[in-house]
Amino acid sequence: MQQPFEPTGIPAGCPAHGNVAMYGPDFGSDPERTYDQLRSTGPSAPVDIAPDVEVELVTSYDASLYILQNPTLFVRDSRRWNALNEGRVPQDSPALPMMGYRPNALFSDGAAHARLRQAVTDSLATVDQGRLVRLTQQSADYLISRFSSEALGQAELMAAYAQPLPLLVFGDLFGCPPELGDRVIAGITGIFQGTPGADEILGGALAELIALKRREPGEDLTTRLMVHSARLSDEEVLHQLVTLLSGGTAPLSASIGTSAALYLSDDWPSGLPAEDAVVKTLWNYAPIANYAAHYPTQDVELGGRTLRAGDPVLISFAAANTDPKLTEHREQLSSKAHLAFGAGPHACPAKDPAFMIAATAVESLLNRLPDVEMRVPFKELAWVATPWSRSLVTVPIRYTPRTVAPAARTRPAAPSSVQAAHSTGPVPQPVSAGRASHAAPRPKGGLFSRFRAWVNGE
Repeated sequence: MQQPFEPTGIPAGCPAHGNVAMYGPDFGSDPERTYDQLRSTGPSAPVDIAPDVEVELVTSYDASLYILQNPTLFVRDSRRWNALNEGRVPQDSPALPMMGYRPNALFSDGAAHARLRQAVTDSLATVDQGRLVRLTQQSADYLISRFSSEALGQAELMAAYAQPLPLLVFGDLFGCPPELGDRVIAGITGIFQGTPGADEILGGALAELIALKRREPGEDLTTRLMVHSARLSDEEVLHQLVTLLSGGTAPLSASIGTSAALYLSDDWPSGLPAEDAVVKTLWNYAPIANYAAHYPTQDVELGGRTLRAGDPVLISFAAANTDPKLTEHREQLSSKAHLAFGAGPHACPAKDPAFMIAATAVESLLNRLPDVEMRVPFKELAWVATPWSRSLVTVPIRYTPRTVAPAARTRPAAPSSVQAAHSTGPVPQPVSAGRASHAAPRPKGGLFSRFRAWVNGE
């Protein structure tokens, strides 16, 4: 069980000789080794999160909770960042897009944070859970139809399925018309790929979407944010949408890919539900690995180290979840006690929908491709070499090519509680490949346009 954390009650470890680098192939190939090394010095240690960017990284579960649940002593507004204010952070640093201030709930505190977060949580609460499940299944059916009839019976699941699926779901939830949805997807994909001008593409598309919803309100998240009693400005709405996109799509893609790979691995117990694979992913392979920069409002003693006011303190959700002191009694904890969605006032406001989308995506894959299996053992899969996230580079699969959707799994089916618990109406049956024949010419436009045309039977 969780023990009360006393910030000065943990003895200091051996002094570190130089900071550990939390980037590059050495870290990316075996982050657990790095976390073990850092734990030997205490609940936190200084690291370089990017070249010439030093932060304090917290690896202890109890210390992480202490910080996450103490918003008075540890705030999120990165305009307090000493090194940045003093010009010691390179202007082209990859840490700046991740840690730099934005006027959204993630980087706000106090009343400003409460106002923005309430608008987000109230808007998310209007999303019908049954509709979300059906939308995820529909998006999954479309993506699977694009590769499942390939003659070789092979696909790469991250690029073909896990990465685009959340974008299709979010495009629909935001109420994007096809062309704007294409540009939103191009922008957010480009940001994660480092494509020049991607910020401008995304910002321009979202600005047009907001202007459209001013003229033509709809039953979508964009409209809900705009009409909320918090009276968000158009700029504030745009930044909340960017937060939902960036904070939702990449972690969801990682969750779907890792969970599917775990479920299809040779040592996965037969008959367990897909939800169990998602839970294991959130515990052992936290999609957001090291993030949530906090800034002490005063000097704080933590395990014998002084955390200086205004110096960034990052939470290692990945290390905290696998903290050896926690794993000794993890079976006594709730399956939701992991920190993959954060904790405290800045915990992810969309954790339940996110879990639902990930579990439904894995179930849909298993149901549409009954004999799907991995082409590479799970232990041999490569991970993206970034400190911020834990995501597989590729998930190579094979299956029997099919021209029509399978009616049922031929392997032991993955029990599903998501569909039963949240469906408010009949769940659409898999659509035959004739509806989206690979022989037929595809509609012009990007991914979202083609998806909407497929949904409409065009």
